[in-house]
Amino acid sequence: MSFVEYGEYIQEGDISIVFLGHESMFPIKVQHGAQTQTRYGVIRHSTDLIGKKYGSKVTCSKGGWVYILHPTPELWTVNLPHRTQILYSTDISMILMMLELKPGSIVCESGTGSGSLSHSIIRTIAPTGHLYTVEFHQQRAEKATEEFIAHRVAHLVTVKNQDVCKDGFGVVGVADAVFLDIPSPWEAIVHAKAAIKQGGGRLCSFSPCIEQVQRTCLALSECGFEEISTMEVLLRVYDVRTVSLPVPDLGSEPPGSQQATVTYKSAVTPKEMAGHTGYLTFATKSLL
Repeated sequence: MSFVEYGEYIQEGDISIVFLGHESMFPIKVQHGAQTQTRYGVIRHSTDLIGKKYGSKVTCSKGGWVYILHPTPELWTVNLPHRTQILYSTDISMILMMLELKPGSIVCESGTGSGSLSHSIIRTIAPTGHLYTVEFHQQRAEKATEEFIAHRVAHLVTVKNQDVCKDGFGVVGVADAVFLDIPSPWEAIVHAKAAIKQGGGRLCSFSPCIEQVQRTCLALSECGFEEISTMEVLLRVYDVRTVSLPVPDLGSEPPGSQQATVTYKSAVTPKEMAGHTGYLTFATKSLL
């Protein structure tokens, strides 16, 4: 099992996703002799999981069943242990596209946080790219390192515990792209420019407040970055359902007759919708 390479069968030591439903799933580490309790009963790793195919339907001790899924960055984003606020797939997908990432890309990131974006970057740049990720908080940096090892992607990422605003990324002139998710990104723009290749590259900064965006854009302009733009990504999901409505009686039906109904498909917006997450500011380092 690896987050960047698909394995067909569940093996001991794998991180797997127990899927009870779209709103209920969680990760487990598969181990001989271990058990996992669910609302449908116990899953015994030795007999129920190891050697089975990913995607298998597993019957629990109470007769209910779950699916065991291969881990992906998308599944990890909705199941990871939160050490900080994280980015979700709506923003992540835009970041990966606008930074023009591909297999072989070299990326610098700060801060690592809970590793949500880090896993998606690693999957995108594998198998020959590399991620240099910087985390100011020592315990978060150590935990991220442990997770990258457990997820078998450690060869694609280097974790540094330092202040990017003072010490930079620890590399110079190697990055195709830089991502910043820190309280004062304008203080790291000079270091980001130094980390990007001489031939140019892309930068993205994520900030929840427009005041942070204003100061970051000013710093980008002063450092010679071009094509500076800011966007906000909002996701609106529609629930497609079958609706039956009565046909209005306009007096043409005889008294006592059964009222006719019409059935059709309708797309309905949720009563509550996730709103603002943050602003994404993109820029390009010029060749000069």
